[in-house]
Amino acid sequence: METVRSTITAVTSPVVDSLLPSSRPAKPWQEVAKEAQEHRDQTIAAVQPDIPNVPDELPLNVTAIPTQLLTAEELEITGQTAEQLLPKLASGKLSSVAVVNAFLRRAGLAQKLTNCITELLPHRALSRAAYLDDYLATHGRPIGPLHGLPISVKEHIGIRGLDLNAGFVSCRGEIASQTAHILQILHNAGAVFHARTTEPQTLMHLETSSNLYGETVNPFNRALTCGGSSGGEGALLALKGSCLGIGTDIGGSIRSPAGNNGVYGLRPTSFRLPIDGWKATMAGAEAIIPVIGPLSRSLEGLKIFMTVILDAKPWLKEPSLVPFGWREGLQVGWFGWRSEKRRLKIAVLWDDEVVKPHPPVTRALNEVVEKLRHKEGITIVDWKPFKHDLAWDVVASLYFCDGAADESSCINASGEPWRPLSNFIITDNAHVKEHTIFSLWEWTIKREEYKSKYAELWNQTASNYKAPLESLRDMVDVILCPVGPGAAPPLDCARYWGYTSQWNLLDYPAVVFPAIQADPEIDKADEGYISRNEQDEYNHKLYEPEEYRDAPVSLQLVARRYEDEKVMEALEIIRGTIDLPFSKGLSD
Repeated sequence: METVRSTITAVTSPVVDSLLPSSRPAKPWQEVAKEAQEHRDQTIAAVQPDIPNVPDELPLNVTAIPTQLLTAEELEITGQTAEQLLPKLASGKLSSVAVVNAFLRRAGLAQKLTNCITELLPHRALSRAAYLDDYLATHGRPIGPLHGLPISVKEHIGIRGLDLNAGFVSCRGEIASQTAHILQILHNAGAVFHARTTEPQTLMHLETSSNLYGETVNPFNRALTCGGSSGGEGALLALKGSCLGIGTDIGGSIRSPAGNNGVYGLRPTSFRLPIDGWKATMAGAEAIIPVIGPLSRSLEGLKIFMTVILDAKPWLKEPSLVPFGWREGLQVGWFGWRSEKRRLKIAVLWDDEVVKPHPPVTRALNEVVEKLRHKEGITIVDWKPFKHDLAWDVVASLYFCDGAADESSCINASGEPWRPLSNFIITDNAHVKEHTIFSLWEWTIKREEYKSKYAELWNQTASNYKAPLESLRDMVDVILCPVGPGAAPPLDCARYWGYTSQWNLLDYPAVVFPAIQADPEIDKADEGYISRNEQDEYNHKLYEPEEYRDAPVSLQLVARRYEDEKVMEALEIIRGTIDLPFSKGLSD
């Protein structure tokens, strides 16, 4: 097995580690993958009582199957969200052991239905849960705000003593020597890590497929993708094998799986949450900053996650992080919120003018906007997109500044085949090139120029735009837009990133929420549509109404940099103002 640079075998760096193939004796990649899958299956088999077998012939929509196979107590526990479970765990009404075991069993079922798990952690998790139950009984109080809560973790976020491969066969066997900073904070707050979830080869897909574990599918329609790259988290949460999970995002990798699976996901502004101890290629690259963030079955779960992490003042350990906590109340944002009457100005991006959304997405926007349009205190305006095609040129030119040498070497070192979407984003991507110092500077300038022009566009939404900046009022607060150009696409077909990567380029926080489900009886294809370009034509041809049956259709709410609290509170206002029908589908 050839290595291109010195081996890094443990998570020890105070920044993101490169993920490079080790110098272990070579094995056929198929044998390595078989070992990984056998290990996963052994961890599932260790859960007691035994996890029931699922039917040999599965329907496309498998979301109801756990209700047929788990006990009433297990369904009761796993049907609850983080905010519902926490007070019961803190009071002792529910034991941590009972809660963790219920989620372990449901996570094991989720694996059998969607292939979303790299390993369960029954021995670690139940030992930890028993300790927490003893602590509560001895001291009469919980150990912290997350006492006993099971949390799932995307695999490339390190846990001491466990594998850390980021979806590459050649890196299977790299072991974390310490636990990632963000997980240390959650552990100190009382969390229990019970499951590790799948991710794609390269971590640069909007779906989840690797040669180690295969494809993770969508539980609402198994012919469709769960999204990516945090797709294992999305599928697991949708099947209630977890109530709160952790993903990462550089082009939509939290928001795509949240949207495809009908759960909530937050892409925070960069440098708010700690990333020490995850593993990835291209360590040190800063042209497009990756972030870490939560996925949850509830909006409140996202807020709990953010509050706990930021209350721990992670910037004291990671000095690159901005030094402020989660800011409660409406007085956030540069010019302040309209706090007296809680007025909210929402701009709607119906279409990025590059790739037109499929009919279910347009219907979701229409239904939400029509419900909001006449509500007191809410103003709706249209958003005119500014050169979103140029935004993709810029972001795609800055993803792989080494010409994808790191990514390619990690794939090629084992002889594993390139997955279709790895080829799409690297081999077939005309923007991928090895930068010189001067060309990197050039594209960085283009990035900053684009950010400035987009900021100017946002400033122009103020009614007194020509006034001094510090006195602008009635500016748009948030943008409501699609998460993608359709609901969850068929496998190997998630080829348009623009509705999510746009906000990575601008570094705007964005929260995803479920709205409706695709319905082929309502969401008819536009047979006479004339495509704008090759990307638009590809997306249009993907849409066959029946193929998207039951797929969740989610939307995205976006705010300006470091207005993470604003975007969350705006969604709270929207949720409190209108009924979003799909959210009811998340209960058993």
